[in-house]
Amino acid sequence: MSAADSVRLDRWLWAARFFKTRRLAVDAIKAGKVSVDGVRAKPARAVKTGQRLDIRKGAVTFSVDVDALSDQRGPANTAETLYTETPQSRERRAQQRAELRAASAAQPRPMHRPERRSRRELAAFKRGGSQ
Repeated sequence: MSAADSVRLDRWLWAARFFKTRRLAVDAIKAGKVSVDGVRAKPARAVKTGQRLDIRKGAVTFSVDVDALSDQRGPANTAETLYTETPQSRERRAQQRAELRAASAAQPRPMHRPERRSRRELAAFKRGGSQ
């Protein structure tokens, strides 16, 4: 853990294991997928304890409160101590997960892999052409 009173946003997101690399964290911040206290941020923005971060990763949105600062990536259990996810965020993610499960259960699944001819027909259909 760092003894500083603030850390760069991209480094904190990387250390808290929201993104696998700092480059991915920077790209997400520049794309507007991360906000600090409701305001769109830049990668060099200083993060302090007590701030609220909204992080969008794909279809999932995390709302977390910063509890501790670190600019070095460590084990996952250490990274979990850097933030606290809000109860509303947890509920939203659980509901979204349940909806995705229900949607995937409704999808028909083939019993086996299509044969060569069927695969070719399917590929031609997807291309929009005929056999």
